[in-house]
Amino acid sequence: MSGDPVDDYVRAVEAVLFAADDPLTVEAIRAHAGEGDVRHALVELAAHYAGRGIELVQRGDRWHFQTAADLAHLLRRDREEPRKLSRAGVETLAIIAYHEPVTRAEIEAIRGVQISKGTLDVLMAAGWVRPAGRREVPGRPLLYATTPEFLAHFGLISRRDLPGIDDLRAAGLLDPIDLAFEHAEVANGEEDA
Repeated sequence: MSGDPVDDYVRAVEAVLFAADDPLTVEAIRAHAGEGDVRHALVELAAHYAGRGIELVQRGDRWHFQTAADLAHLLRRDREEPRKLSRAGVETLAIIAYHEPVTRAEIEAIRGVQISKGTLDVLMAAGWVRPAGRREVPGRPLLYATTPEFLAHFGLISRRDLPGIDDLRAAGLLDPIDLAFEHAEVANGEEDA
């Protein structure tokens, strides 16, 4: 990249992203790199790094460098294995992701059981769930939503990329009891007709 101002700006954006601890929004990049066409620089950088050992990726409205997905296995031996979530944690996280923003009472109504405060604390400590204001009803209960870290951890660009019911069924991730209830509902609907 020569002394061309566009190239210098692309280099500045590259340096900002490389040094960042967390994924950055376009506005945050501009705040560090100065005025310029950040989106154009991001497109150029993404093309430049395509097919390389690291890549520039967008997660939601944030950008960051990451190891190419096909090379991630090379680094796994050096990483600490994360603690697995309990079934209650996984269910709570799924409810928040699919229904956000959602209150604790709504999570409990969907799950059919009370959740311990520890479950939400674990999800917030992992950086996947955050408080998202309060519902404007009596008692003003706290709302919960997912975070950009949740999207990044699960490799999602946005919540629209969450798998749908057909995707979950195809992957064999639905409980047999859920499928039995669904078949029973279909059968009852046919009998009523």
